[in-house]
Amino acid sequence: MSTSTKPFSPAPFKPPFWLTNPHLQSILPKFFAPKAPTYRRVVEKDSLDESDIAYDFYDTHPVAVSKDGELEQTPLIVLFHGMEGSSDSHYARALAYQMHAQGWHFVVAHFRSCGGIPASGTVFYNAGDTDEVHHALQNLREQYANIYAVGVSLGGNALAKYMGEYEDKVLCKGAVVISAPVDMSSAAITMHSFLSHRIYTPYLLNPIIKKALANDLTQDEINSIKAANRISDFDDIFTAPRHGYRSKNDYYHTASAMPYLRNVTHPLLLISAKDDPFIGFTATPNDVSDSVTILDTEHGGHIGYLRYRSDNGQSKSKSSVTNDKESKTSKFDINWIPETVSAYFNWIGVASISEPSQDVVSDNK
Repeated sequence: MSTSTKPFSPAPFKPPFWLTNPHLQSILPKFFAPKAPTYRRVVEKDSLDESDIAYDFYDTHPVAVSKDGELEQTPLIVLFHGMEGSSDSHYARALAYQMHAQGWHFVVAHFRSCGGIPASGTVFYNAGDTDEVHHALQNLREQYANIYAVGVSLGGNALAKYMGEYEDKVLCKGAVVISAPVDMSSAAITMHSFLSHRIYTPYLLNPIIKKALANDLTQDEINSIKAANRISDFDDIFTAPRHGYRSKNDYYHTASAMPYLRNVTHPLLLISAKDDPFIGFTATPNDVSDSVTILDTEHGGHIGYLRYRSDNGQSKSKSSVTNDKESKTSKFDINWIPETVSAYFNWIGVASISEPSQDVVSDNK
């Protein structure tokens, strides 16, 4: 599983007490993200051959098209984004620069209807669509020999489920999953809480309702979707029936990654914050195989992990990477997740197939 005999032990996440509020951690990171890099876009068909899918690459060096079937050996890190996310999401930007600095290629594999390309078929994306994850990795495997994956939130659940469902047939050598609702029923209940419903539901629900209404719908469907005021309502009206589930309950039960984690055979790191206002129940050691490492932090919110440096930004972590002048002088950064991801991939052996590498997060001493 790993090139090291030591347990994986990344640098701890320890924000100052005034930055431990989970809602601050969940909301503020997008304001401290570096500017998006210049991506190279490739468009392919989805697994159903219906919708166009955008793959946004941030190459560490030009990738030549091989004429004799030889694959690119430099590792490729693939990101599966969260609900309504894209290569422009704050975590995608931060990961792009960190992976690039490690000397690795990076790509965001968008789900249907995301990344600025509307869905052309009757289906969008859902948290249990492992066929689409496998299809994306198959496309990339045609050119890249060494693939590693990262999944965030909804995309994290899909990736974690894929790792357990496909077992030895997975096409990535290892994966990191961040802030994933691996038990979707409890996540839906968590999102019904007063604060989560008031703060996050409009932000997440309005874009997907707008996309849904652009489809060929009956008047009854239109009226029902417009009346939805919770994500679970939308899932019952639109997500579940459109993707072959009997109801939202069937969707949440069938699509959850939790039951599959005991079957994972490739290295998988699960990162989640105990104060995450989104994700509900998280995995315990008894829920997973020996190939899975669980990293639960006390704080961090949902895809947050915003840090504050009290040294006026003069002693930045060596692994922290940005391409934004404002971020370079800011006391805040969102690099803990990218640093931890690169540290884990190095721990399971990516460095052994990479060029001599830049600095990696040191173990917690």
